Amino acid sequence: MEDKILFPNESIVTTKLFNVGQDWEVPIPGFFIIAPLRKLKSVDQFTDEEAIEFIHLIRKVRRGMRDVLKIEEVYFFQNEDTEHGFHLWIFPRHKWMEKFGKKIQSVRPIMNYAKENMLSDDVFKEVKDDVKNMKEFMSDF
Repeated sequence: MEDKILFPNESIVTTKLFNVGQDWEVPIPGFFIIAPLRKLKSVDQFTDEEAIEFIHLIRKVRRGMRDVLKIEEVYFFQNEDTEHGFHLWIFPRHKWMEKFGKKIQSVRPIMNYAKENMLSDDVFKEVKDDVKNMKEFMSDF
């Protein structure tokens, strides 16, 4: 299955140091990525200023996901062996995902399912609405 950029412009907030946006390739509402503007590989390469802003961003995005989008549970992922440089996935757990289980092994099948079965106008609208609502929530960051 070929990865396609579905959401190239769905940014929630760009600060002096980071960008937060919808995952580009997976049509799952509320699947957000936090990435530094500076290219690096690992969290241990953050400056003190980046480290402080990063944790504040995570907390604020997660609060918005819970309070605004009503997403009760998420998984956080970061791997250092990616060609894309450091980024943190904030992967939402929606009710429709329960049939895949709740272990880490469920994430890839969920993503594949979304790419194969959720390429609809309704899902795209939900993604864009979630981005818009989170953008409003993050506007004071």
